[in-house]
This record gives sequence, structure tokens and C-alpha cells, in this order.
Amino acid sequence: MKGDGRRGGPVIAIDGPAAAGKGTLARRLAAALDLPHLDTGLLYRAVGRRVLDAGGDPADPAAAVREAEALTPADLARLNLRAAEVDRAASLVAAIPAVRARLLAFQRCFADPRGAVLDGRDIGTVVFPDADLKLFVTASDEERARRRWRELEGRGVAASFETVLADLRARDARDASRDVAPLRPADDAIVLDTTDLDPDAAFARALDIVREKFARA
Repeated sequence: MKGDGRRGGPVIAIDGPAAAGKGTLARRLAAALDLPHLDTGLLYRAVGRRVLDAGGDPADPAAAVREAEALTPADLARLNLRAAEVDRAASLVAAIPAVRARLLAFQRCFADPRGAVLDGRDIGTVVFPDADLKLFVTASDEERARRRWRELEGRGVAASFETVLADLRARDARDASRDVAPLRPADDAIVLDTTDLDPDAAFARALDIVREKFARA
């Protein structure tokens, strides 16, 4: 493959905004295709969590880079990476070019040599610009906010729908407007809108796309 230095098995890049369903979809596709899966958002969440735990500011490049360099696989297994304060911290550290540079090699090495399914926000545009298949998974703001709100309620976290929607839109704006690796579909990505799809229907549609793509290849 050109551009990303990868060799080995197929890479499927799944990008999209928060609560669009890309993580669940990526895990199910990876299992169905017998490929490793990496939720790259966890890398930034783990860095943000480390910064917060150290009493630092996630927007401070020095603090964020220091924690990115100290990141270990064990950090990705922590149970407190989905807290509301980590959402904001992850978005802030992800906007720092030096942090993204530190984590780029980790992501690329993950897919070598077997290939992988990776989900995030810049997999198809930056991490693997020549991925074998690129999906951009999206949904309406309101539907994504409903999903996140229900998720929080299920974890016993009190939050109003209006607050969740506002936070989600604020994060979308930060992710789309950052100078480095802004959130956007790759030019050759297939857009999958899950607004009216439950997880099973979204998975079935994505699997059809994968099979059609590799059947042609």
C-alpha cells in the first residue's frame, strides 16, 4: 500500500463522529472477518485521562505530549475512560499535533502484519490513507445525542438530553475545525448513515459493503 507504509492483511478504516455507532460496528466487523480491532479513540481518551489524573490541563501541549509518551497498553483497559470529563479531555489532546504524531506509529503498527479494523476520526484520511475500505459512519445530531444520553443513564450518570446534545455539538465543532486531522469523510469513503438503523441493521449493511468491495477486488 502506498502512503502509510503498511504491509500485510486488509485494513478497514471506520471514521465518524461520537455516538454514530462506529465502535460497535467496528467490533462486530472485526469479529466477523477474524481481524484485530482497535478503537483509536481510546488512545486519546487514555491520554486525556492521564493528564487529568496528573492534575494537568488537556489543552497544554507539554502535559499532553508527556502523557502520550508514557502511555501503556494497560491504560487502554481502564474502566474510567468513558466519563464525561474525559470526552472533553480527549477532544482537546487530539487537537495537539505532537500528540497525534506520537500515537500514529502505534496505530499503524497495530495493523501489521494481519490487517485490522480500526475506528476513529482520521483513520481513512491520515492513519491509513490507502486503506482497503473506508467507511464514514454518521447519524443526525439528535439521534446521536439520544444514544449517548441513554448510555449515560444506563451507567447511572445524571444528565439532561439538552446538555448531552450541546456537548456533542461542541465536540463535533472542535473535531471538525482543528488544524490537524479534522473530522471529515475521506474522499473515497462510503458514507453509512445509521440514524434510522439499529445496530443489527447497520452491521448487516456494513457487511454487505465489505463483501461487495472485496468480491470486486
